[in-house]
Amino acid sequence: MYEAYWKLSRRPFESGASTRAYYPSEPHQGALLKLRYAIEHEHAAALLAGAPGTGKTLIVQLLSEQLPERFRPVVQLLFPQMPAADLLAYLAGELCGGGGAGSIAENVARIEHELADRRKRNRHTVLAVDDAQLLESSRTFDTLRLLLNLEADGRPLLTILLVGQPTLLPMLERMPHLDERLGAKCLVRPLNIEETMSYVSHRMTVAGSSDAVFEPSALETLFLLSRGVPRRINRLCDLALLVGFAEEHPTITAEHIEAVAKELAVAAVE
Repeated sequence: MYEAYWKLSRRPFESGASTRAYYPSEPHQGALLKLRYAIEHEHAAALLAGAPGTGKTLIVQLLSEQLPERFRPVVQLLFPQMPAADLLAYLAGELCGGGGAGSIAENVARIEHELADRRKRNRHTVLAVDDAQLLESSRTFDTLRLLLNLEADGRPLLTILLVGQPTLLPMLERMPHLDERLGAKCLVRPLNIEETMSYVSHRMTVAGSSDAVFEPSALETLFLLSRGVPRRINRLCDLALLVGFAEEHPTITAEHIEAVAKELAVAAVE
């Protein structure tokens, strides 16, 4: 709606984890590097934790695109809150095809056979478990740990990437048998003020802008109100661009950012 007014080729702060506008901040690049190292060296497991909106899903998508062919496609478990038997049935269906019907023992055997076959073809499986803090019980965690015991020539047949909120960290500390299998632990922090400013500039440039649309005071206010969380930054900036367009204002001011933040706060209460 506002793209032509701001001389943009597309919306710079659209929702969703799009890799085409990825801003290589220090926390995201650091996590990406560590996770690639753990996976490419075939560690049994790795951890990616961060508060909601900090870009964990984006990092997993980047991993899926950047990993060498032998590690792709990354298998994703998006809804992990299920009993251990259902989890094994789901994974058997995803890895082997044809659904996951059968007993626990049968599904474990199917998974092991498929992973071993992939190893023979010089392929290594990566399983990304999203919202891992929602895993139903320690028994489900134990099921994942047991999958890590599937090995060939002393090397694990898959790497499990646990992705979740920071509450996942103390959960794993109470499970040393799983925690000690982690080849990398990555905690994605929010952006600092300099990174926030660079993030906004990067997204605007990728969208085709050659002008300084956001005033410096607007960016400072944006950081204070978003606390450097990319999802909040996107939401505030997108609405501010809409308001600025509606008012036919030449730039985005601190007042614009404050107004849309207040509007969102009121909407959340209602």
